[in-house]
Amino acid sequence: MVTGAGRGIGRSIAAKLAASGASVLLVDIDSEALEETARLIANDGGAAATLAGDLTDPKFPEAVISELTARFGSIDIIVNNAGYTWDSVIQKTTDEQFQAMLDIHLVAPFRLLRAAAGPLREIAKREVAEGRIITRKVVNITSISGLDGNPGQVGYSSGKAAIVGLTKTLAKEWGRYNVTVNAVGFGLIETRLTKPMDDPDTAVSIGERQVRVGMQKTVREEAVKAIPLGRLGTPEDAAGAVFFFCSPLSDYVTGEVLVCGGGIHF
Repeated sequence: MVTGAGRGIGRSIAAKLAASGASVLLVDIDSEALEETARLIANDGGAAATLAGDLTDPKFPEAVISELTARFGSIDIIVNNAGYTWDSVIQKTTDEQFQAMLDIHLVAPFRLLRAAAGPLREIAKREVAEGRIITRKVVNITSISGLDGNPGQVGYSSGKAAIVGLTKTLAKEWGRYNVTVNAVGFGLIETRLTKPMDDPDTAVSIGERQVRVGMQKTVREEAVKAIPLGRLGTPEDAAGAVFFFCSPLSDYVTGEVLVCGGGIHF
């Protein structure tokens, strides 16, 4: 299951998993974007199903896990990727704005993983009784803003920092169930969140709210200069880092944060 799978990094993660043989449940608030991702995966011979909804709705995360187990019979990989930015310096940040950042980047993953805890435990116990050990994967998404802080992103940075604590705690709680829990911290990746703010594609619809994302053009230009590799990352670059934690290559890695940022540090 990949959240935020309608476009950008989430779409690339889902496509990469599907290309490697996974059946993927695509989750996003944008139903049209979800269907486009599903079509792309199907055209490449992959298997995907869609479930549209608002992850910040307290009831929706349980519906996601129910759909995942009902459709595929198991939970093998969970990628908590959904998110957006709503930036302000602290004195201009409202309670609503700050809470919105925590809700999507921390509370929604928490609720999804809480809903998955029961099924994962039962699956693991059954497999151990049968003499089988299968490693399952959780990958949460953080950011260099959450690891190093970033001016103007007090809410976003707080949510992305908090997901690291959730990741490290669950790695210790779920190791007994043969579940690895890791996080990938993205730097500047080519998505709506890093486009110049005058780009018409930088408006995000969250319920009835329109949130302007993106970066000021001059800030973006200076940030690119600070990246040792000399460019923004692509969604495919980002998906590669996530894929490592989803693959058997990382079966003995848990509770870690991998930074995918071309070497940049704020």
